[in-house]
Amino acid sequence: MKPVEPMSIRKMELSDLDRVMEIEQQSYTLPWSYTSYVYELVENSRALYIVAELGTELVGYCGMWIIFDEGHITTVAVDPGHRRQGVGRHLIESLIQMGAAQGVKRFTLEVRVSNYNAQSLYKAMGFQSVGIRKGYYSDNGEDAYIMWWEPADEVISFS
Repeated sequence: MKPVEPMSIRKMELSDLDRVMEIEQQSYTLPWSYTSYVYELVENSRALYIVAELGTELVGYCGMWIIFDEGHITTVAVDPGHRRQGVGRHLIESLIQMGAAQGVKRFTLEVRVSNYNAQSLYKAMGFQSVGIRKGYYSDNGEDAYIMWWEPADEVISFS
């Protein structure tokens, strides 16, 4: 199911952080702090964070660190009321396209082994599981799958 309103993507701003923190708290058992996001937006020159809006409502966000020609996707979160509507996919596609414009050639992320919904999305987008980080999550010692995506050719496009 696609959102009824048109979705827009833009770079995350400091003024978005109150809403980002609401979604963060609803999405993660180990949420990042407000201060962490401020650091990412203001201090980390390798960071790229974006938000998705439906109308004027911020409904999701994601971000990555750009390290040479690799993009490490650090977070993807969608408001619970807007999940399974294409928001996460649109965010990741947009992040990949923005990263590619900055010279990123391949992308990686970690995902909880129990997060089947996220794994399904990533696999559908072409990410491949290449390994496991044992005990990656400090809240419960859960493992994480390491997933990578790189385009088959130099042109990045999504259908």
